[in-house]
Amino acid sequence: MKKVILSLMMITTLVSCKKETKKDVADVNQETAKQEVVRSSQNKQIRNINTTTSVMLWIGTKPTGKHQGTVKFTAGSLSMQGDVLKSGNFTIDLTSITNTDIQDATYKAKLENHLKSPDFFDIATYPTAKFVITNIDNKDGKLSVTGNLTIKDVTKSITIPASLSKKGKGVLFKSETFTIDRADYNVKYMSKKFFKNLKDKFIHDEIALSFEIEA
Repeated sequence: MKKVILSLMMITTLVSCKKETKKDVADVNQETAKQEVVRSSQNKQIRNINTTTSVMLWIGTKPTGKHQGTVKFTAGSLSMQGDVLKSGNFTIDLTSITNTDIQDATYKAKLENHLKSPDFFDIATYPTAKFVITNIDNKDGKLSVTGNLTIKDVTKSITIPASLSKKGKGVLFKSETFTIDRADYNVKYMSKKFFKNLKDKFIHDEIALSFEIEA
């Protein structure tokens, strides 16, 4: 009888030890997971963009020539994890549209005001545009950045070839030249997609863009 009781006590002790061991392992795993989350969070850094030095370049064309200029940003940030870009968002100041190729001050102001009018970007109603990164592919340091571009309350997904490099104490997020179709965003003036019989008086729908963002 004593042997039976002793055997039962030994079995109970072994089962209890196994349960404690499993519990200890689970606790350790949970603690490790928490530490990894904290470490990952600590490694992430939000860099606000420098709205003074960051700029977007634009080129618009028509059969008889082209015009080009700049647009500034009002706000934006890059989310970094170490040297890796994880996400970002940018607010584009359409009220800052400027032409850089026209020398005559009167003609220059006329074009800039026209671009800001309801014929084009209607800045009284839509003073800003937005770009929010949704995905980043990195192949040998060359980025393929996909995001949602919103102009005049129309949002379209676009993909931009870009690069990220160090600049001083910050970083430079720079795109290659890419194009958007203004007709997709209801920018209709002299577009063949909205008006017929324009002959050679039309303006191309494709706008060439590029940007340099410091953060």
